[in-house]
Order: sequence, then structure tokens, then C-alpha cells
Amino acid sequence: MAYQQPALPYADNSLEPYISANTIGFHYGKHHATYIKNYNGLVEGTPFDAKPIEEVILATAADAAKVGVFNNAAQALNHSFYWNCLTPNGGGTPTGELAAKIDADFGSFDKFKDELKNAAATQFGSGWAWLVLDNGTLKVVKTGNAQTPLTSGQTPLLCIDVWEHAYYLDYQNRRPDHVAAVIDHLLNWKFATDNYLAAK
Repeated sequence: MAYQQPALPYADNSLEPYISANTIGFHYGKHHATYIKNYNGLVEGTPFDAKPIEEVILATAADAAKVGVFNNAAQALNHSFYWNCLTPNGGGTPTGELAAKIDADFGSFDKFKDELKNAAATQFGSGWAWLVLDNGTLKVVKTGNAQTPLTSGQTPLLCIDVWEHAYYLDYQNRRPDHVAAVIDHLLNWKFATDNYLAAK
């Protein structure tokens, strides 16, 4: 029951000029595809092969002997989630219940945005910045490498990939510029809202 790479929800060049088709080609076509290939190879013929990838992530997260399975499973799923966090002509502000919840839990959308930018810019080394729902409260968290909020019992609503392969071809070492472009022009607030409404 191999894990399949979901199709991109837009064309390779749809996120330009903020993320280039060249970056998408390498990031989706090579990095993400390799995590999935490695994951499927590691679990083939094992009891994990028949389990949903989310269950495999939770089962292997604290097992040092299964770190390879966890890293590839979590990165496969993190990326499948991430592509939906971006959309052409995105950014702006959310509406409806999620907008009200952000105002309630962060004080304002601008305060939330500053917190997300800071988390993404200050994650040391490779990793992710997330908007999550944690026991009924919205929080911004950051995770290193392949880590995911799922292992902390949090529900991801939105994320930004800050591994260098997500931005280096377009921004070189200017990670904060990449983060600002994603937040202001690409975030998919409909996807985040759907995740929030399903989880609350």
C-alpha cells in the first residue's frame, strides 16, 4: 500500500515571481519525490506498509531504531501538506471564524503575522513554521528537520517550509525575504480555514 505523491494543486510556474518553476521542479519533483520513494522502500514488507502514514509517524517518532522511517514519513507528509498551504494570488488575510479566532488568540492578525515571520526566520537550520490548533487555542510553533506538530498532539492548519531547498534558488541566504513573500502573496487561507473548521 505505497504512499503516493499527491499532484501539485497548481502548475509549476503558478507561484511566480515569489517561488520559481525551477524551485518547484527541484522541491516537488526531486526532494519530495525522494522522501516518498525512500519511505515506501523502508516500509515495504513490514507491518507499517499497511498503515496510514500518520500512524507510522506517531509510532516511530520516539523510536531511535526507526529514525529513517520517521524522517522520510514525516517529510513526505509535511510536504504533501505544504503544497496546499500555497496558492496563486494568495496571502492577504483570512475571513470568517478563523479570522476571529486569530484576533482572539493573538490579539490581531498583524501580531500573528509577526509571530509567524519570526518563527520561520529564527528556526535554526532546516525546519518548518506552523499555525496549529492546540487544545482549542491557535499557536505558532516551529519544528526542526522532519519534526511535525502531529507528534505533540497539535493539529496543523498551515505551514511554511524553511529548509534551504524551499527557497535557495530564488532567495539564496535571504530566508526572511522568502518568508515575507509567502505570507504576503501565497498563503492559502481557504485551506487553513477548512482545516480549522474540521478540527475545532
